[in-house]
Amino acid sequence: MNSIRLKMYVQHFFKLLVQVSFCFITVCCSAQSNLQAIIPAPATVKMEAGSFVFNTKTIIQTDAGGQRAVKFLSDFLLNNWKFKTKVIARLQKATHNTVAINTRGATHLPAEGYRLHIAPSGITLTANGAGLFYGLQTLIQLFPNNVKGIAALPCLTIEDSPRFAYRGLMLDVSRHFFTISEIKDLLDLMAYYKLNRFHWHLTDDQGWRLEIKSYPKLTQIGAWRVPRITGFSSNTIPPQPGEKATDGGFYTQQEVREIIRYAGERHIEVMPEIDVPGHSMAAIASYPELCVTRDTSIKVSPGSSFAKWFPNGTYEMYIDNTLNPTDERVYQFLDKVFGEVAALFPYEYIHIGGDECFKGFWEKDAGVQAFMKKMGIKTTHELQSYFISRLNTIIQSKHKKLIGWDEIMNGGGNENVAVMNRFGEKGAIEQVKRKQDIILAPGNNGLYFDYAQSASDMEPSSHGGYSPLWKAYNYNPDYTDLTTADRTHILGVEACVWTEHIPSVAKLQYMLLPRLLALAETGWAKQSNKSYQRFVANALPIHLERFDKTGINYRVPTVFNYTDTVIVTNNYQLNVTSPIPGAKIFFTFNNNIPGDADIEYKGPVTIHIPTGKKIILKTIVITPAGRRSVVTRTVLDNTKAVDGVK
Repeated sequence: MNSIRLKMYVQHFFKLLVQVSFCFITVCCSAQSNLQAIIPAPATVKMEAGSFVFNTKTIIQTDAGGQRAVKFLSDFLLNNWKFKTKVIARLQKATHNTVAINTRGATHLPAEGYRLHIAPSGITLTANGAGLFYGLQTLIQLFPNNVKGIAALPCLTIEDSPRFAYRGLMLDVSRHFFTISEIKDLLDLMAYYKLNRFHWHLTDDQGWRLEIKSYPKLTQIGAWRVPRITGFSSNTIPPQPGEKATDGGFYTQQEVREIIRYAGERHIEVMPEIDVPGHSMAAIASYPELCVTRDTSIKVSPGSSFAKWFPNGTYEMYIDNTLNPTDERVYQFLDKVFGEVAALFPYEYIHIGGDECFKGFWEKDAGVQAFMKKMGIKTTHELQSYFISRLNTIIQSKHKKLIGWDEIMNGGGNENVAVMNRFGEKGAIEQVKRKQDIILAPGNNGLYFDYAQSASDMEPSSHGGYSPLWKAYNYNPDYTDLTTADRTHILGVEACVWTEHIPSVAKLQYMLLPRLLALAETGWAKQSNKSYQRFVANALPIHLERFDKTGINYRVPTVFNYTDTVIVTNNYQLNVTSPIPGAKIFFTFNNNIPGDADIEYKGPVTIHIPTGKKIILKTIVITPAGRRSVVTRTVLDNTKAVDGVK
């Protein structure tokens, strides 16, 4: 009897051992795959044998410099793994199952750099300031997606630092107002992917969003417009007489300080943009004397048309939205506004816009023309340059630096300002050759995230054009004509989100993701470490799976890198991989849009196309949370096919 019991005990023990081993192997494999999924890709990774296992007995040690960073890690462990980890606010002799967060010995590391070492007995993160925070983001990304009670992390050593100091995202809150809570969520997302500059586009024709105590009408009037469901289209009805302006909002100065504090804890600096002299309709609606027409009928634009655009890229405004560059009262206004802005925002730069400044009303105004003659200003482009120069003097008096879009250079001069380049290579090369510091945000290189993500008509409404994921990922600003000295003037890269067609957080997330991840890698990773194949095959699926589980909206990738194509063939093999773990692929052959009631892809399928016929193959991806990709359309054409051609 005892021998039988012993045999049963041994069998049970080995069964349990197999189960535990299988669980451990599964978690280890997950951790290994997560190593491939770190976004942005680290500079150097050296793999080592074994794993470190987090559990409820793991201890965190830190010196004084690392205490704030520790909170992020302990909060993550508690909220995601239910580990209430003991924290020792000093470094002592390392013991088994210890995480040591250390600022000593970090002086040799590059700015924002870190060293992460994971051994079976413990983890050591060495860094200072932002580097410490970014090292923790990498450590957190190494945790498996599937919470199973233990978390095994692969043993390795990572030495990492960013390619560019400036890694930014611009959010336009004029065309759509986002709340403080919504902006904090965006800052969290940025921080997770090591983006460190939040460019806050606070004023435009559609709304003035920043409290200025010297000029209260800017928010009493300028922050509000009449509501329009069909905003930002040629069919949008302009404000009607007596119609109340109820759509909008603004940030108090106290709320701005809260955003700056919150961002600072995540090592994100906030750069404000006050768009002048053009794009100033909200300011003019509040104070009509700021423009040459002094038109008191001007209202904050609800998205109705106020300009005519021509095929050659020129335009004509038929409502005055430009400040008067010849009126001293305008400069008094700017001095007070930018004085309050400078006092609020610690960041060294203030963005002044300067783009798309229509000069037609200047050209028609007798007072402006007399001023130009008196001052020896020959063109209205030079007049804008005069305005920028005056504003630069004001900003410098506030101990800040001026940055603006490319157009601030159109009138010549102003070489002592920085440029945010939105037009790409040609202008960028000219700017750095003039020894101007620049930030690269070219829309044509995939960094305008308000563009659609494909050419499919199933994409949601957008500003126009499309910028697929690969375009933002593959952008490399290391232009061939630049010298080493020239490259020092490239501060970094930024993506822009203009919100004409983005009325909600869900739409904002859809337009940002997954392109934000491509931006993160473009801004941080060494060019030699970038691999689009690794990014989409190994990294992206794990991050999209996290979004799916946490309820963050995103664009579901298609199974092909196109949405519409023709393949001439008589035989075609459908052989695809789900872009997200657990997602299902459905397809049709009859030109119908596929859904979850159609054919589910289970493995490679060979499709025979009869001679003289065409078959239209359509596919869709549906995630575990029910999100759907746009539909791809592949025309399999055997009307001209030759055997063997595919």
